[in-house]
Amino acid sequence: MPTDIVMPQMGESIFEGTITKWLKKPGDKVQRDEPLFEISTDKVDAEIPAPASGVLQDIKVAEGNTVQVNTVVGTIAADGEAAVATPAPAKAAPASQPAPASQPAPASPDRKEAGSATPQASAVAQKEVIQFPQEEDHARSSPLVRKIAREHNVDLSQVAGSGLGGRITKQDIMSFLESSQAPSTPARSAGATAPAVATPAPKTSPAPAPAPFPGELVPLTQMRKIIAQRMIESRRTSAHVHCMFEVDLSRIVNLRNKMKSSFEQRHGARLTFMPFFVRAAIIALQQFPIVNASLEAENIRYHRHVNMGIAVALDWGLIVPVLKNADELNFLGLQRGITDLGERARSKKLKPEEVEGSTFTITNPGQFGAVFGLPIINQPNSAIMGVGGITKAPVVVTDSDGNDSIAIRSLVHLTLGYDHRLIDGAVADQFMALVKKTLENWSEEVG
Repeated sequence: MPTDIVMPQMGESIFEGTITKWLKKPGDKVQRDEPLFEISTDKVDAEIPAPASGVLQDIKVAEGNTVQVNTVVGTIAADGEAAVATPAPAKAAPASQPAPASQPAPASPDRKEAGSATPQASAVAQKEVIQFPQEEDHARSSPLVRKIAREHNVDLSQVAGSGLGGRITKQDIMSFLESSQAPSTPARSAGATAPAVATPAPKTSPAPAPAPFPGELVPLTQMRKIIAQRMIESRRTSAHVHCMFEVDLSRIVNLRNKMKSSFEQRHGARLTFMPFFVRAAIIALQQFPIVNASLEAENIRYHRHVNMGIAVALDWGLIVPVLKNADELNFLGLQRGITDLGERARSKKLKPEEVEGSTFTITNPGQFGAVFGLPIINQPNSAIMGVGGITKAPVVVTDSDGNDSIAIRSLVHLTLGYDHRLIDGAVADQFMALVKKTLENWSEEVG
């Protein structure tokens, strides 16, 4: 019996999705959990895996069409039962008319995340549908970490912890297993037969879309429509003001040059500049909680934690994944979290809840050579910090005796875009002065 492929519900407030690309064509063989098609929603762009192994029998909804969640978009026939493949419709009408564009009220950044929602069973009764695993409820808990360690014969004293106070998290031990070539099969009693180990598929980055021909009229992608709408809304909502500070980053540049090789060898992760900026911002946000707050009607919401949004430039747009509870992570935890979110953003592996609930955002136009940027606030945040390019320049330095001299220093220009309805200029300047001081006098362990 053929297996229906349905449009999944990628989050509580997501009611429809647009198929942007089919990765297989009718008649192609597919394996269960192999990427089958790509979708775009109000929250994320994502690759959707095949719900079963077999042959892609037909495509019911063509690329570019928007349908409601749980709509059947294609079918997979088991090997041996597949008939002649039905070609994809040239101009497919959606299997069901798309729901009217809804405007759900934005969730409070502090609300408890419910995890990925699964498609409604009533719409696909007796069918095998795409399922998305829930977040591990106790992913940061010690019992889970100890269980994984026992299964893989890992000595936890060898694993560097990225949690508060050096606590070992699930991500820490999984990164350790990947980087140290630890045994990949669970521990078993003597004489047991070793199970076959599945080789994970290599990570691939989506190819950029072909450049349009000169004079060609190209419709906006779903992501570009959402970006356009949110940027205009942010400009209309917040009273944008910017301030800029020049920061001497020489100490951090020298530290990174000295530590980057050993850091990667020990932890299996590249040492980048971003966690330095994130950590400095967290320290300042803890001192100036109004910058980490949100305006809700005539009230101010002071957030308990720093949920750090980190803008990631993609070939097809921009997305802001969120590092939740970043204030509870040490430097290693920040680096691992930033790297993980960036990689999964580029490979369309983010979950809807991973782009929600930010309380402050950092964007990095400097990676493309910009001296500085004047970024638009990421709603409902009240501020966003832009990181310019790091360049060497001659500056006047004063020694302890008060003597001036000219020296070469590594400089970066940091800008803060803030909502003047909530944050006064004096507070914004004091916030950035503390960020500058933290970076110029960096003293934390990098690992």
